[in-house]
Amino acid sequence: MLELNNISVRYDGKSVLSGCGLSLGDGERLALMGPSGCGKTTLLRVALSLQPPDTGSVSGDPGRTAAVFQEPRLLPWRTAAENVNVVLSDTPDTMPEALSMLERVELSDAVEKYPAELSGGMQQRVSIARALAFRPDLLVLDEPFRGLDDELRGRIVSLLNTSLQSASLLLVTHSEEEAKTLGCRVLRYQDGRFV
Repeated sequence: MLELNNISVRYDGKSVLSGCGLSLGDGERLALMGPSGCGKTTLLRVALSLQPPDTGSVSGDPGRTAAVFQEPRLLPWRTAAENVNVVLSDTPDTMPEALSMLERVELSDAVEKYPAELSGGMQQRVSIARALAFRPDLLVLDEPFRGLDDELRGRIVSLLNTSLQSASLLLVTHSEEEAKTLGCRVLRYQDGRFV
Protein backbone atom coordinates (compact mmCIF):
# COMPACT_ATOMS: atom_id res chain seq x y z
CA MET A 1 0.00 0.00 0.00
CA LEU A 2 1.22 3.49 -0.89
CA GLU A 3 -0.45 6.73 0.21
CA LEU A 4 0.41 10.26 -0.86
CA ASN A 5 -1.50 12.91 1.08
CA ASN A 6 -1.80 16.63 0.32
CA ILE A 7 1.44 16.75 -1.70
CA SER A 8 2.63 20.19 -2.78
CA VAL A 9 5.86 20.96 -4.65
CA ARG A 10 7.20 24.29 -5.85
CA TYR A 11 10.11 24.97 -8.21
CA ASP A 12 11.63 28.46 -8.20
CA GLY A 13 8.54 29.83 -6.52
CA LYS A 14 6.17 28.24 -9.05
CA SER A 15 3.65 25.67 -7.85
CA VAL A 16 3.97 22.36 -9.72
CA LEU A 17 1.75 20.26 -7.44
CA SER A 18 -0.81 21.59 -5.01
CA GLY A 19 -2.65 19.40 -2.53
CA CYS A 20 -2.28 16.24 -4.64
CA GLY A 21 -2.84 12.78 -3.32
CA LEU A 22 -3.19 9.21 -4.40
CA SER A 23 -3.80 5.84 -2.87
CA LEU A 24 -2.41 2.67 -4.42
CA GLY A 25 -3.43 -0.63 -2.88
CA ASP A 26 -1.58 -3.92 -3.12
CA GLY A 27 -1.96 -5.31 -6.63
CA GLU A 28 -3.73 -2.17 -7.86
CA ARG A 29 -2.90 -0.47 -11.16
CA LEU A 30 -3.08 3.30 -11.44
CA ALA A 31 -2.34 5.64 -14.37
CA LEU A 32 -1.65 9.36 -14.09
CA MET A 33 -2.74 11.32 -17.15
CA GLY A 34 -2.51 15.00 -17.95
CA PRO A 35 -0.75 17.56 -20.13
CA SER A 36 3.04 17.75 -20.30
CA GLY A 37 4.50 19.77 -17.45
CA CYS A 38 1.58 19.29 -15.05
CA GLY A 39 3.66 17.45 -12.44
CA LYS A 40 3.15 13.77 -13.22
CA THR A 41 6.86 12.93 -13.06
CA THR A 42 7.29 15.07 -9.95
CA LEU A 43 4.52 13.11 -8.22
CA LEU A 44 6.28 9.86 -9.16
CA ARG A 45 9.56 11.18 -7.77
CA VAL A 46 7.84 12.02 -4.49
CA ALA A 47 6.21 8.56 -4.41
CA LEU A 48 9.65 6.96 -4.92
CA SER A 49 11.20 9.13 -2.16
CA LEU A 50 13.56 10.64 -4.73
CA GLN A 51 12.26 14.12 -3.93
CA PRO A 52 10.75 15.42 -0.70
CA PRO A 53 7.48 17.33 -1.01
CA ASP A 54 7.25 20.91 0.27
CA THR A 55 4.11 19.87 2.13
CA GLY A 56 2.25 16.62 2.58
CA SER A 57 3.28 13.10 3.44
CA VAL A 58 4.06 9.73 1.90
CA SER A 59 3.17 6.61 3.86
CA GLY A 60 2.97 2.88 3.40
CA ASP A 61 5.44 0.23 2.38
CA PRO A 62 4.96 -0.97 -1.20
CA GLY A 63 7.76 -3.54 -0.85
CA ARG A 64 10.29 -4.20 -3.60
CA THR A 65 10.04 -1.28 -6.01
CA ALA A 66 11.39 -0.96 -9.56
CA ALA A 67 11.13 2.06 -11.83
CA VAL A 68 11.50 2.74 -15.53
CA PHE A 69 11.97 6.44 -16.24
CA GLN A 70 11.51 8.44 -19.44
CA GLU A 71 15.26 8.36 -19.96
CA PRO A 72 16.92 4.94 -19.58
CA ARG A 73 19.08 4.74 -16.46
CA LEU A 74 21.54 2.08 -17.58
CA LEU A 75 25.11 1.55 -16.42
CA PRO A 76 27.15 2.67 -19.46
CA TRP A 77 30.08 0.40 -18.65
CA ARG A 78 27.88 -2.73 -18.59
CA THR A 79 26.42 -4.67 -21.52
CA ALA A 80 22.66 -5.04 -21.91
CA ALA A 81 22.83 -8.49 -20.31
CA GLU A 82 24.97 -7.22 -17.44
CA ASN A 83 22.56 -4.32 -16.86
CA VAL A 84 19.74 -6.82 -16.34
CA ASN A 85 21.84 -9.29 -14.36
CA VAL A 86 22.87 -6.59 -11.89
CA VAL A 87 19.43 -6.79 -10.20
CA LEU A 88 19.57 -10.57 -10.03
CA SER A 89 22.81 -11.74 -8.44
CA ASP A 90 25.36 -9.98 -10.67
CA THR A 91 27.08 -13.36 -10.99
CA PRO A 92 27.31 -15.85 -13.87
CA ASP A 93 24.74 -18.05 -12.08
CA THR A 94 21.85 -15.74 -13.00
CA MET A 95 23.04 -14.68 -16.46
CA PRO A 96 20.71 -17.21 -18.17
CA GLU A 97 17.74 -15.49 -16.49
CA ALA A 98 19.00 -12.09 -17.63
CA LEU A 99 19.33 -13.39 -21.20
CA SER A 100 15.80 -14.81 -21.01
CA MET A 101 14.44 -11.42 -19.92
CA LEU A 102 16.17 -9.72 -22.86
CA GLU A 103 14.68 -12.31 -25.20
CA ARG A 104 11.22 -11.48 -23.84
CA VAL A 105 11.70 -7.81 -24.80
CA GLU A 106 13.01 -8.89 -28.23
CA LEU A 107 16.66 -8.01 -27.66
CA SER A 108 18.36 -11.40 -28.05
CA ASP A 109 20.69 -9.95 -30.66
CA ALA A 110 21.83 -7.07 -28.40
CA VAL A 111 22.87 -8.86 -25.21
CA GLU A 112 26.58 -8.03 -25.60
CA LYS A 113 26.06 -4.42 -26.68
CA TYR A 114 26.72 -1.46 -24.41
CA PRO A 115 24.06 1.24 -23.91
CA ALA A 116 25.88 3.66 -26.25
CA GLU A 117 25.53 1.07 -29.02
CA LEU A 118 21.75 0.82 -28.57
CA SER A 119 18.98 3.05 -29.86
CA GLY A 120 16.82 4.92 -27.34
CA GLY A 121 14.00 2.40 -27.77
CA MET A 122 16.37 -0.52 -27.25
CA GLN A 123 17.73 1.09 -24.09
CA GLN A 124 14.17 1.47 -22.82
CA ARG A 125 13.53 -2.22 -23.40
CA VAL A 126 16.67 -3.11 -21.45
CA SER A 127 15.33 -0.93 -18.61
CA ILE A 128 11.98 -2.74 -18.77
CA ALA A 129 13.69 -6.14 -18.80
CA ARG A 130 15.75 -5.14 -15.76
CA ALA A 131 12.66 -3.92 -13.89
CA LEU A 132 10.77 -7.15 -14.59
CA ALA A 133 13.79 -9.28 -13.64
CA PHE A 134 13.76 -7.60 -10.22
CA ARG A 135 10.27 -9.05 -9.62
CA PRO A 136 8.95 -5.92 -7.95
CA ASP A 137 5.93 -5.60 -5.68
CA LEU A 138 5.49 -2.11 -7.18
CA LEU A 139 6.49 -1.15 -10.72
CA VAL A 140 6.65 2.58 -11.50
CA LEU A 141 6.65 3.51 -15.19
CA ASP A 142 7.15 7.07 -16.46
CA GLU A 143 6.21 7.09 -20.15
CA PRO A 144 8.37 3.99 -20.69
CA PHE A 145 7.37 3.26 -24.28
CA ARG A 146 8.85 6.32 -25.96
CA GLY A 147 10.90 5.40 -28.99
CA LEU A 148 8.95 2.21 -29.68
CA ASP A 149 6.89 1.81 -32.84
CA ASP A 150 3.21 0.97 -32.42
CA GLU A 151 3.53 -2.77 -33.00
CA LEU A 152 6.48 -3.20 -30.67
CA ARG A 153 4.82 -0.99 -28.06
CA GLY A 154 1.77 -3.23 -28.16
CA ARG A 155 3.87 -6.35 -27.61
CA ILE A 156 5.80 -4.80 -24.71
CA VAL A 157 2.59 -3.56 -23.06
CA SER A 158 1.17 -7.05 -23.42
CA LEU A 159 4.35 -8.51 -21.88
CA LEU A 160 4.05 -6.16 -18.91
CA ASN A 161 0.40 -7.02 -18.50
CA THR A 162 1.10 -10.73 -18.25
CA SER A 163 4.34 -10.40 -16.25
CA LEU A 164 3.09 -8.18 -13.44
CA GLN A 165 0.67 -10.75 -11.99
CA SER A 166 0.01 -9.48 -8.44
CA ALA A 167 2.37 -6.48 -8.51
CA SER A 168 1.08 -2.94 -8.14
CA LEU A 169 1.61 -0.55 -11.04
CA LEU A 170 1.94 3.23 -11.10
CA LEU A 171 2.06 4.49 -14.69
CA VAL A 172 2.47 7.91 -16.28
CA THR A 173 1.13 7.90 -19.82
CA HIS A 174 -0.56 10.03 -22.46
CA SER A 175 -2.17 6.94 -23.97
CA GLU A 176 -5.69 5.89 -23.03
CA GLU A 177 -5.02 2.59 -24.80
CA GLU A 178 -1.94 1.81 -22.66
CA ALA A 179 -3.84 2.58 -19.46
CA LYS A 180 -6.78 0.44 -20.58
CA THR A 181 -4.66 -2.50 -21.75
CA LEU A 182 -2.77 -2.51 -18.45
CA GLY A 183 -6.05 -2.42 -16.51
CA CYS A 184 -5.33 0.88 -14.79
CA ARG A 185 -7.65 3.10 -12.82
CA VAL A 186 -6.98 6.62 -14.15
CA LEU A 187 -6.28 9.83 -12.23
CA ARG A 188 -6.55 12.84 -14.53
CA TYR A 189 -4.96 16.23 -13.96
CA GLN A 190 -7.62 18.89 -13.49
CA ASP A 191 -7.50 22.32 -11.84
CA GLY A 192 -4.02 21.82 -10.39
CA ARG A 193 -4.47 18.32 -9.02
CA PHE A 194 -5.11 14.73 -10.01
CA VAL A 195 -8.74 13.57 -9.63
